[in-house]
Amino acid sequence: MSQIHSKDTKPEMLVRKWLWSRGYRYRLHKKDLPGRPDIVLAKYKSIIFVHGCFWHCHNCKYASEPKTNKDFWNKKLGDNKKRDKKNIEKLVNRGWFVLVIWECEIKRWNFEIESKILKFLHPGVLFFKQEFYFGDTILEDIDNVAEKRETYHS
Repeated sequence: MSQIHSKDTKPEMLVRKWLWSRGYRYRLHKKDLPGRPDIVLAKYKSIIFVHGCFWHCHNCKYASEPKTNKDFWNKKLGDNKKRDKKNIEKLVNRGWFVLVIWECEIKRWNFEIESKILKFLHPGVLFFKQEFYFGDTILEDIDNVAEKRETYHS
């Protein structure tokens, strides 16, 4: 148990490195915010929590139920879940946007998790690999986007 840390975990570090490499600047574990969020992007009024599946009771294969001392662990994990919900509600009431990223999502890091983060930070903007969207039409290259815009605006 001494090896379990509440901050600077491997999943958290992966998200932080990805954000930093794309030019996003953030603060860590702000004590003045409920729940001491893992990542605070003040410019976007956004908060990212990186939750371990076991500790925060996610519905996946990594959130196994303890086999010993069940009463203690069920209470402990249930309290964690309640506290998470309460802290997120407080943050939202203060005007923050909150995203929870689960450990299992990070373990299978792919375009989906990157897209999830980008959509969270830039709502209303579509991010896709090698495709451009214009309305309901998928366009394969940027030249088609320019053509489509011209016909749309004329």
